[in-house]
This record gives sequence, C-alpha cells and structure tokens, in this order.
Amino acid sequence: MKLREIAHARTGDKGDHSSIAVIAFDPADYDFLAAHVTAEVVRAKFAGIVKGEVERFEVPALGAVNFLMRNALGGGVTRSLALDPHGKCLGSALLDLDLPERQPGASKG
Repeated sequence: MKLREIAHARTGDKGDHSSIAVIAFDPADYDFLAAHVTAEVVRAKFAGIVKGEVERFEVPALGAVNFLMRNALGGGVTRSLALDPHGKCLGSALLDLDLPERQPGASKG
C-alpha cells in the first residue's frame, strides 16, 4: 500500500531546510502512520537529497507527523540549482512510500 492511500502532505521551506507534514485522511489511521513513517524511513527515502538530520514531530490531535529535513534544498532557494528549490515535490515523493498492507480484520489504528 502507498502512503498516499491513507494520507496527504503539505510542504514548506525555510532557507536550506524543508518540512513535510503528513496528515492522515482518517484520524483512525494516525497510529499506523506514526508507526511506519519514521524519521529513519524519511531519511532513507531522501538519502540523496538530505545532507543533515531529519527530525519528526508528532501532532496526534491533527492525525499528523511533521518532518524537518535539514540541509535538504541544495543551499536554499536563492542558491540552489535544483529544479524544485522550494522542495514542493518532496511531499508528493514521500507519499509514494510503500507501507505494509494491513492484515484483514486488523483495526485501522
């Protein structure tokens, strides 16, 4: 199953840092999302892009996890030669992440 089947994403940038918020469509999916979309998973997904640390912030009241990826935008918007210097496509790329299938009859959370 792809992450995009249970969540959507919003991205932002500040200098050379990118943030991606991953928000579950259904709050009942938050625990599953939080268990499988970790800072380590995101770091591995963007290994060729992120040069710094990846931090995860949990926002259970919104059914969301937010990732701050440091040194991820090639120096920042005004310095980067990247096609997407703001990192807006990074959210879409993260939504392509493969997640394990839920077992039939298992609860969503």
